[in-house]
Amino acid sequence: MKPSRRGVLFFFLSAAIISLPHSLCAEPVSLKRVVELALSHATGAAIAAADEQHAAASVRELRNSYIPQLILGAGLGPPSYGFPLSIEGQPPSLFNINAQSTLLNWSLRESLRAAKVESTVAFLKSKDERNQIIQDAALSYAELAKWEQRLARLRETQADANKMEAAVAERVKEGIDTEIDGTRARLSAARIRLRIAEAQGSADVLREHLSKLTGIPAANIQTDPDSIPAAPAPANVEEAPKTAADTSPSAQAAVEHARAQYLRAQAEHKAMWPSFDFAAQYALLSQFSNFQNYYIPSKPCIVGGVSVLCTTNTFQQNNASVGISIRFPFLNFSQRARAQAADAEALKATKQAEATKNQVSEETLRLQRSVAQFDAARDVAQLEAEIAQKNLSAVQTKMDSGSANLHDLDDARSQLSERLITLQDVTFELERAQLGLLRSTGDLEKWALGK
Repeated sequence: MKPSRRGVLFFFLSAAIISLPHSLCAEPVSLKRVVELALSHATGAAIAAADEQHAAASVRELRNSYIPQLILGAGLGPPSYGFPLSIEGQPPSLFNINAQSTLLNWSLRESLRAAKVESTVAFLKSKDERNQIIQDAALSYAELAKWEQRLARLRETQADANKMEAAVAERVKEGIDTEIDGTRARLSAARIRLRIAEAQGSADVLREHLSKLTGIPAANIQTDPDSIPAAPAPANVEEAPKTAADTSPSAQAAVEHARAQYLRAQAEHKAMWPSFDFAAQYALLSQFSNFQNYYIPSKPCIVGGVSVLCTTNTFQQNNASVGISIRFPFLNFSQRARAQAADAEALKATKQAEATKNQVSEETLRLQRSVAQFDAARDVAQLEAEIAQKNLSAVQTKMDSGSANLHDLDDARSQLSERLITLQDVTFELERAQLGLLRSTGDLEKWALGK
């Protein structure tokens, strides 16, 4: 082949490859891979991790109150006029060190316990958010697989509908069929185009959602229906609602939050108890501020047999003090009111925890019944699709023998298409209910990742 022809051939091949749909070039992505990417890339997971870090930092903040805090500073200033006043509560000093820490504080101890419980709450919420991400990714993946399968089938049906529309149009011209028959043929083709537009739009939206969830470009997302594992049969069906209420991360988080609110209320009450703090201070006082002139004590002394007042300069530049600060707030009506408000918050959190457990139990029971209902509905839809398929085969046989016409064939195809769409919708609703039940029973991650 001549070089010029090879160049032209290469150009057309490159243009053909570039013009191919991205979905044809993309490799199928398994459900497990999508879930793994969603857990590492989703914004919800990052938010939950930040909440966990915040809760852990709050625990360290309260615990470190028992470690002395050191503050270095100085109180420099020009020579004072009159008595040397303090600078922000500190004597004029060239250098000073202040240390302070908590020795015994009952309120702080209860607050620290509450913060530790809230750290557990953050962990449980992070676990619940993880399950939410898995459920979202799995549902979006399963729904996208449904629309992709439907779109492929509708495109096959569209070719037959277009042929039917053209054939009926010719029959109308020849006077064999009426105008109404032509309109019905066009209506059938238009309905398929509507179904295709619906399927294409839904698939594009789901690809974009999965792209945001996983970081994979939307054009490269193509499902592999075989990678979706079958949902296991739930064990202990009768005990599932009660078990879910006790093991659900959201219910556990609500219970732990109520416990933390109770500990906070105890901390407010114990704020009226005595507290003991350690305090220490060292200061290197300055001389240029005339500080030493006001700390020269007088004492009697004998001079030439006569008793007079003598002055001795005992000013020290290096000064230090160590002690314990004791506080006993025996009368504080504002603190008492805060404690009562904290009691009310603790009671509210307890009732909310009970409501959350009841909601989880009821939702689990509803999902159990929905799974049974959709499972039966799928069997019905499957049988109806089989009947429609057999009916289409029978009509095709009649067409070959001349005892049926094009309209009978079109009606049979339309009926089969509707039955298959119904079967897909019912199957997906069954999968949705099964995933919700797996999340309630705590088996969702094991199902999605095989752990």
